Amino acid sequence: MNIIIIIASIVIALVLLTALYNTYASLIKKKNKVKEAFSGIDVQLKKRYDLIPNILTIAQKFMEHERGLMEDITKLRSQALAIPDNFENIAGKLDIDNQIRNKMQQFLVSVENYPQLKSDSTMIMAMQTYNETEEHIAAARRFYNTSVNDLNNAVEIFPSSLIASLIGIKAQNFFEAAESEKNPVNASEFFK
Repeated sequence: MNIIIIIASIVIALVLLTALYNTYASLIKKKNKVKEAFSGIDVQLKKRYDLIPNILTIAQKFMEHERGLMEDITKLRSQALAIPDNFENIAGKLDIDNQIRNKMQQFLVSVENYPQLKSDSTMIMAMQTYNETEEHIAAARRFYNTSVNDLNNAVEIFPSSLIASLIGIKAQNFFEAAESEKNPVNASEFFK
């Protein structure tokens, strides 16, 4: 009888340890998936940052009146590149990203005032590349939010929430559009 109790205790202990390990491994995988997703956003943002100087250089010869806007974009790009590429800096990266996106939207609306620039083949190609990059950034953000959702569910639902709190894994913030991006764009504001 004692042997049965000992064997049953060992089996139960092994089952519990296996369950704990599987939960731990699942949490680590989800945390790493969020980091991977953020890295995907970062790669696309770097692509955008590399493209911006080319677009501004092409536009510069046509758009003397937009110099301040182009300088703002250049400063924001420099700030974004100065932020270290690690997961701890996600809030700063996303904040600068929102500012760059807003300035680039203003810039793209301003391009409409310059027919020669709009018809320049190099500018057309650069703008197409920029638009593709923006689509890739949007896809990377969706992937990031999906990964954050999976991690947050695991961090908040019992029993994995206990293990997550023990090993210091916390819920992450979703990427959300800035309040200014939620409002409809009034193009007439850019032509004042």
